[in-house]
Amino acid sequence: MKLSFSSPSFHFLFFFCFSIVTLRYLTVNAATCHVDDESGLLGFKSRITADPSGMLTSWKPGTDCCAWAGINCLGDTRVNSISLSGQTNKPNTFLSGPISPSLSKLKFLGGLYLQNLRNISGPFPDFLFQLPKLTYVYIENNKLSGRIPASIGNLTRLYAFSLAGNRFSGPIPSSISKLTGLTQLKLGPNLLSGSIPYEIRQLKNLTYLTLEQNRLSGPIPDFFGSFPQLRILNLSSNRFIGKIPPSISALAPKLAYLELGHNSLKGQIPDYLGNFKALDTLDLSSNGFSGVVPRTFRNLTKIFNLDLSHNYLVDPFPEMNVKGIESLDLSYNSFHLKEIPKWVTSSPIIYSLKLAKCGIKMKLEDWKPAETYFYDYIDLSENEILGSAVGLLNRTSYLVGFWASGNSLKFNLESLGIVNRLKYLDVSRNLVFGKVPKAVSGLAKLNVSHNHLCGQLPATSFPASAFQGNDCLCGSPLPPCKV
Repeated sequence: MKLSFSSPSFHFLFFFCFSIVTLRYLTVNAATCHVDDESGLLGFKSRITADPSGMLTSWKPGTDCCAWAGINCLGDTRVNSISLSGQTNKPNTFLSGPISPSLSKLKFLGGLYLQNLRNISGPFPDFLFQLPKLTYVYIENNKLSGRIPASIGNLTRLYAFSLAGNRFSGPIPSSISKLTGLTQLKLGPNLLSGSIPYEIRQLKNLTYLTLEQNRLSGPIPDFFGSFPQLRILNLSSNRFIGKIPPSISALAPKLAYLELGHNSLKGQIPDYLGNFKALDTLDLSSNGFSGVVPRTFRNLTKIFNLDLSHNYLVDPFPEMNVKGIESLDLSYNSFHLKEIPKWVTSSPIIYSLKLAKCGIKMKLEDWKPAETYFYDYIDLSENEILGSAVGLLNRTSYLVGFWASGNSLKFNLESLGIVNRLKYLDVSRNLVFGKVPKAVSGLAKLNVSHNHLCGQLPATSFPASAFQGNDCLCGSPLPPCKV
């Protein structure tokens, strides 16, 4: 027998099937998460002592935990990831308290992201070893402390592991080398000490290795030929000694960020660094490097951020072949540049230029940068620069800091347009004259000492040292003006 589309029997059969399918769909989607997952998450919440922004407000018993803030579930209603993050521009977005071991109940947890929560405290969370599917751990910018356990080598399923921005101390366990699936290892900043374990060379899949701002010491291991995929290497702000290891040259094809600043490295900058064609950022600042900057640096055509400051480098500095540089700091070496380099002047995107004590001898009005709109920071301190800073500063609407102490600049301070974004101004030890304008009260730091300023000071919170050594300034914090 055939059913007609318009027959009552067909309609009944259609709506019956449709109702069954719809009911099953609604039943699946109304199901709450697994009881163990709910219990584990509520246990975590119960140990939190402060949550001023209400980050965990939606975590309520008897509701579907898959719909809670920061929770992601698999299709079968098991919690797959926890992602809770504070916002640096919102001070009340933090959590206080320990990480409850009740999270060990979440047996399908693949990712744990507790980032920028600031006040999460306690030791390394041992419950991580009880999570068989865990592959991503980012517990960053909190207050965890103590040692990283040697048993860390048991987390062999991890692809990414970050404890950045905590207070862990002691050595980096050599057993971390057993995490051969890692693509990211981030352990800085912390308080870690000792040397970098040579066994780390076994982590051949690393693309990201950052150990900055610790207390690591000794020579940097010469094992970088083991990391063919490495794109980011940051070992800055430690206590490393010796020379840049030769095997770093093996990273040339792909490395984009090389940061070795603020250590005690020495010797000459290797010529092979000019072969790093993909390099975006190079920071060798605050070390003991000497000699000349290699001519091969002309090959760094993609470099955007270069910091060689606070070393013992000497002339000549190579003419760089870049289309645009964003940030340059050559301060406090033994350069005699005479003028601001043309490849800097022509950059359309530069935001930070620091050439303090670089042997610049020029009139500031003769410097005509292609673009001043993006400048945030300019430091020309301790040079032999003449002229006025008024024209330059009055064209920089977004300038945050200007430092030019120890030059021979001569201009009327009242002619200087102090924009709202400007927070730091140091023109001390120059030939600046006129009165101190009221607009300086909006600055965070000011130094106009040892100039030829005169008149009554506006009301500010700056110390007397910011104004001393002028011709005839008076008023708080200096002695009162004579009637």
